[in-house]
Amino acid sequence: MHAAIPRSALYMPGINQRAMDKARELPCDAVIFDLEDAVPPERKQEARGLVLAQLAAGGYGDRMLVVRANGLGSPWGEEDLHALGAEGVERVCLPKVSGSPDLQRAFTLLQHAGASKTLKLWAMVETPEGVSRVEEICAFERLEMLVMGTTDLANELRVPHRPDRLGLQYALSRCVNAARARRVAVLDGVFLDIGDEAGLAAVCEQGRALGFDGKTLIHPAQIAAANTAFGVSEEDVARARRVVEAWEKAEAEGKAVALLDGSLLEAMHVEDARRILSLAR
Repeated sequence: MHAAIPRSALYMPGINQRAMDKARELPCDAVIFDLEDAVPPERKQEARGLVLAQLAAGGYGDRMLVVRANGLGSPWGEEDLHALGAEGVERVCLPKVSGSPDLQRAFTLLQHAGASKTLKLWAMVETPEGVSRVEEICAFERLEMLVMGTTDLANELRVPHRPDRLGLQYALSRCVNAARARRVAVLDGVFLDIGDEAGLAAVCEQGRALGFDGKTLIHPAQIAAANTAFGVSEEDVARARRVVEAWEKAEAEGKAVALLDGSLLEAMHVEDARRILSLAR
């Protein structure tokens, strides 16, 4: 179902057994089992056990499975990482990452607990400090995904929640740029108004225009909009195939340049076309 980079990543409350079961049938590309914001303090340990049981049971097909741990500054963070490492969880999402030391500390704890050798980390940027140090965050070797935490970030920046997200655009663009520089995938933050379909579609299109690879979601009803905005259309695929074919034909004929519909093709056009075809697959 998912490409190497998810179009849609759905947060699932780690305490909601029914919702986690339902996620096996949902058309999202990734499921983020949440031990943090979606779980009250008195149920943290219970949620951890439920999530580990879900992962052990499997049945999620090709979806990326990620567990968002509690922050290391919380009473539950270290216990989460010890349990996730001991169970060999493949992907762990860390909230409120302020810099590479946060990632190194978490990775060390996971390793000491017996983490999988293929462990990948997702880092959430949701503070001004995280934005200011996002380049070093993206340079961390085991980082697979940068995730925007736009709700907390807007609050800390003291900017209003506007449809155009004007107060967030510097942070959003800086994070996309840092991710691209290090070839790390990057997901946009959540859209809170579940009933506003037009608003969701608009913010998904904005995220795509800003350069994000996909979007994090809080409700199954939001999946289709994200998959549409961050996916590829039949027209995109057809155009990409023509670009690659024209380039390969020119190479085979020993020509120095390739043309398509009268326009000059360059290597960057072919690279983008191959990326689109990979995403379509």
